[in-house]
Amino acid sequence: MPVDPFDLPEWLGESDVEWTAEGGLRTGHYVPGTLSAEGHGHVACDLLAIDEAWPAPVADDQVRHDAHQAWRHGQVLLVEVGERLTLAVPGTRFTADLVLDAMARLAKAVGASADHYSVRLRIGTTKP
Repeated sequence: MPVDPFDLPEWLGESDVEWTAEGGLRTGHYVPGTLSAEGHGHVACDLLAIDEAWPAPVADDQVRHDAHQAWRHGQVLLVEVGERLTLAVPGTRFTADLVLDAMARLAKAVGASADHYSVRLRIGTTKP
């Protein structure tokens, strides 16, 4: 289900925001995470590489189409998966550069400068 950026908490566009990975980038096509800012709550925010197709597709054709179209136009598709905000990103896995690009696009979607967003990554496959 698509998520309208205007339905997200206002502080995502007004505060210094940090996205923290709850799993390592080496986990594959899905990286759970959390957005937070000092003095505010937190928002679950996951990354989903929507082109992963083995052993089964992780997204239907419409979501894949919409995600690729948004990306082509410098945006990122925001969807809700199991009540969690999820950034649908073209590809099959994540690199540090791709995560940074996705978060910059999220910042743009909520009317913030990417300069106010930071990212904390995990390298391995599990959270300690």
